[in-house]
Amino acid sequence: MKPLRESDSPTPVDPGRSARPGALDRLDAPAEEWGPELARAFHGAVRVRHLALRTEKAYRGWIRRFLGWSDWRHPRTLGKQEVEAFLSDLATRGRVSSSTQNQALAALLFLFRVVLERDLPWLDGLVRAPQRRRLPVVLTRDEVRRLLAQLDGPPLLVAGLLYGAGLRLLEALRLRIKDVDLEGRILTVRSGKGDRDRRALLPLATFDALARTLNASLELHRADLERGAGQVELPFALARKYAGAARSPAWQWVFPATSFYRDRDTGELRRHHLHETVIQRALRAAVERAQLHKRATCHTLRHSFATHLLEDGQDIRTIQELLGHRSVTTTMIYTHVLNRGPLGVRSPIDRLEGR
Repeated sequence: MKPLRESDSPTPVDPGRSARPGALDRLDAPAEEWGPELARAFHGAVRVRHLALRTEKAYRGWIRRFLGWSDWRHPRTLGKQEVEAFLSDLATRGRVSSSTQNQALAALLFLFRVVLERDLPWLDGLVRAPQRRRLPVVLTRDEVRRLLAQLDGPPLLVAGLLYGAGLRLLEALRLRIKDVDLEGRILTVRSGKGDRDRRALLPLATFDALARTLNASLELHRADLERGAGQVELPFALARKYAGAARSPAWQWVFPATSFYRDRDTGELRRHHLHETVIQRALRAAVERAQLHKRATCHTLRHSFATHLLEDGQDIRTIQELLGHRSVTTTMIYTHVLNRGPLGVRSPIDRLEGR
């Protein structure tokens, strides 16, 4: 594997080079292959801007893929031509979606504009991936009942919050004890999509199970403190601002993980929230046992929440706020999956006499 190299004369890019994963056998290169200076600059820029861990991983992955595609040349020797060729190749040969191409573009813009402090010219030669409009998969109420009947324990409660409150999966798993108001029947979603906070309703059907889960989490936290652990990761600089907050019961996860991890920066023994794959695997198995013939995922329950509220006559603005959508246009997609509009029209063949 080649390390990054700088050269005075960049090599022309072959527009026909494939950007598919199969053609990039060296993309598992460790961070050291970037060169220590570039790696430090990238991590420093990420920390200063408080990017989410998932965003950091996505950006790092796309930058590695781009550098591997360019034979590990140093990005200072690359520019508009290479970026256009790489992104266009994703759309033409890789056949990625428009959202995937946009994520790759955002990662490369972060690399050039933020890390390297170089402004890229307008990418007028970029081949855009086609934007496809897809209607969401929605379960009927009976299908939701059958699905929930196949779950138990934390997966059942999390699924109940996805369908009963319209939460995204990570929004449910990242709930902290202080974010649950049992008396007011309110959930506070912190740093949701777009880094926005919002209020969500707490379904009565999940009240008892959620109360038991909170008590169990507090008991686990007390046991962790006795073992010399009991700390959680805090957002932004709250750990420095509020000494001891990481050990406070209020900041503990509602759905804690079953094992500890050691923080690489502080060396502290911490417990993260339950990993999303635990819920995803449980839901996939429940879909099979319930014999649902739809591609149902955790997000399908959120789609079903919005659609069933519309069926019950709730106004679109209220649903927009509950879902945390920035624009009502995003929420309007659920009006297309109801038995209204063209699906509410009776076909003339059904009115023919004798049929």
